[in-house]
Amino acid sequence: MSDDDISRACPVGLLTNEYYQDISLFVHEATTAGHDFIVTPIAHPQCQRVLFESNNRKAIEAWRNNPYFERDDLILKSAEWSEVVVGELADWLQLDSADTYTRTSSELVLKQELAWACHLGLLAVMLPSLPKKNMANIVRTINHHVTSMSYTQMWIKVPLVDKDDLDTNASWRRWNQFKILTEHNPKIHIALEITANLPLQELELDMWLAEPIKAVIIPAEIFVSNAKGYPVLSKRHQAFIKKLMDKSRPNMIVTLPSKPLHPAASNSSYQEYIRYLNRNLPELDQVQRFAAGYQDYLQAPLQPLMDNLENGTYETFEKDPIKYQQYEKAVYHALLDRVEPGSDYVSTIMVVGAGRGPLVNCCLRAAEKSERKVHIYALEKNPNAYVTLQNCKAELWHDKVELIFADMREWRPSTKCDILVSELLGSFGDNELSPECLDGAQKFLKPDGISIPASYTAFAAPLASSKLYNEVAAYKDLAHFETPYVVMFQQACELAPSQPLWTFEHPNKDIPADSDPLNNLHNVRYSRVEFKASSDMTLHGLAGYFESVLYKDVLISIHPTTHSPGMFSWFPIFFPLRTPVQAVKGSTIQLDFWRQTDRKKVWYEWAVSVTLNNSDLTVTPIHNVGGRSYWVGL
Repeated sequence: MSDDDISRACPVGLLTNEYYQDISLFVHEATTAGHDFIVTPIAHPQCQRVLFESNNRKAIEAWRNNPYFERDDLILKSAEWSEVVVGELADWLQLDSADTYTRTSSELVLKQELAWACHLGLLAVMLPSLPKKNMANIVRTINHHVTSMSYTQMWIKVPLVDKDDLDTNASWRRWNQFKILTEHNPKIHIALEITANLPLQELELDMWLAEPIKAVIIPAEIFVSNAKGYPVLSKRHQAFIKKLMDKSRPNMIVTLPSKPLHPAASNSSYQEYIRYLNRNLPELDQVQRFAAGYQDYLQAPLQPLMDNLENGTYETFEKDPIKYQQYEKAVYHALLDRVEPGSDYVSTIMVVGAGRGPLVNCCLRAAEKSERKVHIYALEKNPNAYVTLQNCKAELWHDKVELIFADMREWRPSTKCDILVSELLGSFGDNELSPECLDGAQKFLKPDGISIPASYTAFAAPLASSKLYNEVAAYKDLAHFETPYVVMFQQACELAPSQPLWTFEHPNKDIPADSDPLNNLHNVRYSRVEFKASSDMTLHGLAGYFESVLYKDVLISIHPTTHSPGMFSWFPIFFPLRTPVQAVKGSTIQLDFWRQTDRKKVWYEWAVSVTLNNSDLTVTPIHNVGGRSYWVGL
């Protein structure tokens, strides 16, 4: 098994509806059949006595005043098997009962079950069903107790589709209501029960990928028999379960049928099939391999104009073969178009922001391949990277390259160039101030000169991700909700195809030659885009991407539909929302986005509104007004 296979392996457990008087026998039988853990009720059904009137009312009242479990009230009696057990909470509790005695007694039993599970150090406890109505008191009780659960996780069993409701999104709506009542409590997770019926809309399936799924329950009854009589899943079930495995790495739980359903099945057949699916996940591509460990990890965007990048940062991005392959291709075609074959003309190429020199190497390879003569200027303001450039010139480039230590906005060259090459793009295209940098550098270009890149476009889409929302919320301040983050999306769902916001083109023909270099108003942008909600959904933030035309039809892109295969220099950018936004099916999600500037900085502001039939359902505040929380320094 490769390292990738190991890192993507999901434990497989066994859940049965039987009450095992001998838990050691249950564990032995399950592990012998190949299961990694078991799911068992914590309390014995006889404990129901505390909920109802009886002749022994005094004993019950005493228990309510000083509750504790008798040994025979428990199925799991000691910590001997705690490392391989998930405890299932009693399914007979009536936390929503209108009867005060029954309801408060249920709360006490739940409290004792959770206390016992935490005392034993169980991996998790699972509420056996998501309430269909009157869930407020159930949620309040659970939300209260999870605050003191440090190791043991709380799982809520949620069916993928409610079998009693024709609306295939009804179960998600009930979970969403549960989640809202808890204020998106990060300690509460889902045990998603796969159902025989699946939503017809792929989006209704994919929305679950944005939820905090810790376990996936696959009942034996949804399997079908293959030609040899072994249990298998339909292709659509397989695809969704593989996606869950890949995105969430959940604990997988199988059940055994109450009567034989598949002629060739044994007690190990179901878990063996799930492991087979797990082993046969799609192979990781180059981007996924590079992103290992970075999924859903929030990173502040780079500010290379203000800060000098470290050697390790340069080294990481220089490993991207696709980006430099495309840059080399762009320079190659630009040289072919600009200079006739066999000409002695020497094209002047200026690489601005040369870093440690990878773009210089691209230009030299393109010149050799195109059989065109070039002279290259390599401009860099980072004194540490400049040392590396000096080494390259002494050992490799010699007279082919002239080094300039300067800020591209301030340098005044003695000659102008035919081709201006830069790699100043960020995850949102312009967020590392490529427009401002190239505004200052375009004075290097001849009137008919070529800029590579020639243009770049920012895109945005509504995004759901409980994981990312909770990561930001954990900081407990406004500033982090008004800061964009570079992040490799994993447990996230794009709720509608992204739309373009704005485009920057270079050279910028709209800048007067004698304009004030500190006047940056031509780089201000505002865009409003709309998305139609095809289902009920929750927005936690906005996903940002870019596409760039390097030269003619030579592109680089991190946009989902046009992503340059194998390119990993950029992850998407995430703009959080201070409060998750609810949208109902058929409503319109409107995104307002601004790129603002003054003489010292550039910043973004954003807001979301949801309307239905021209009536406002939700309007968020404008985030990051005046760049109060996040800005990029000029």
